[in-house]
Amino acid sequence: MRTAVTALAVTGLLAAAPAAPADSSAGAGHPSAGVTVKMPAAVADRLGAEREALVDAVSADALSRSHDTRGLAPSAAVRELADEGRKVVVDVRDVAGDWARGVAYVEASRTRHGAPEGWLYIAHREDGRWVPGLEGDREFADHVADSPLVGTAERRTMTAYAEREVTPDAQASPAGALANTNGLLLPWMPDYYMTLTGGAHAHDGATGYWSSLDFAGGNASGLVRSSREGTATSMCGAGGGWTRVIHPGGFSTDYYHLHNTTYYNGTSIARSALLGSIGTDTCAGGSATGAHVHWALRTYDADYNGQYTWLNGRTIGGWAWWNGSLQYSGCGTRLGVTACPGTAIYNRTG
Repeated sequence: MRTAVTALAVTGLLAAAPAAPADSSAGAGHPSAGVTVKMPAAVADRLGAEREALVDAVSADALSRSHDTRGLAPSAAVRELADEGRKVVVDVRDVAGDWARGVAYVEASRTRHGAPEGWLYIAHREDGRWVPGLEGDREFADHVADSPLVGTAERRTMTAYAEREVTPDAQASPAGALANTNGLLLPWMPDYYMTLTGGAHAHDGATGYWSSLDFAGGNASGLVRSSREGTATSMCGAGGGWTRVIHPGGFSTDYYHLHNTTYYNGTSIARSALLGSIGTDTCAGGSATGAHVHWALRTYDADYNGQYTWLNGRTIGGWAWWNGSLQYSGCGTRLGVTACPGTAIYNRTG
């Protein structure tokens, strides 16, 4: 979605040390009061007077994509979220010339179990306006192809991801689903187990495709690892418990509630790279009553552009996953065995 907004004014950006970006919020009396900005001092200095317009454009685009604020004017959306105790966050991590990149997210409600909405973004200043591309936007794919802030290996992975198309035949059977997910693993080491604590459910626990699973315990020492190689980003920043990994072949995976996380910022990682440990972190909202990892599948195919995607019928970690009659009640099947919530599940590569 092409968005170039200058009407919103974000002020009061704090200049933080580059190694430890700090938060700040828009000043009172401005239309975007309540937007939280994270920006290292060096980035703020390079942006100069352009930083407000950049944050305006990115926050407006994110709010237009959020399920909870779609259709509202940005200022009204920020106020509505603030009334619920929820933040809109724009994290500007890197700039070069007329380019900027970072993360934007809308916090989840803290009154129920769920997860936030967030996007990587790349923005380009064109004809005096910032044009951001959030994951799933056509502009995102265009910017990935052109931006000097994207390395060669990362560009190859991210371009394939943003341009993903899934054919109907690939969705027709468990075998097709296995090929379609390109051998994604469950979020711990192969041949170890964790306990399934929540079957297929929506990422926010309420609406949308049932894309997510919850796991805890087991003999994997609680260590959460990447489902496949790819490019990893710590969505909440250093110390936050939310990581996204973009994988080759058109999928990405989210990991939430982590503890002792490894910080990544568009970093290339291997399969089963350590992301953190199961935990109860709610750096971007939601709730957690016990230590676990909330794992979710995302794709940007023609049918689910920019959304968490369906899990039903797909094979992850050697198990085919199926929806239950209610969210969280679904099970996995493998070699004639059915595993429902409460069952220990081994992570298999084939």
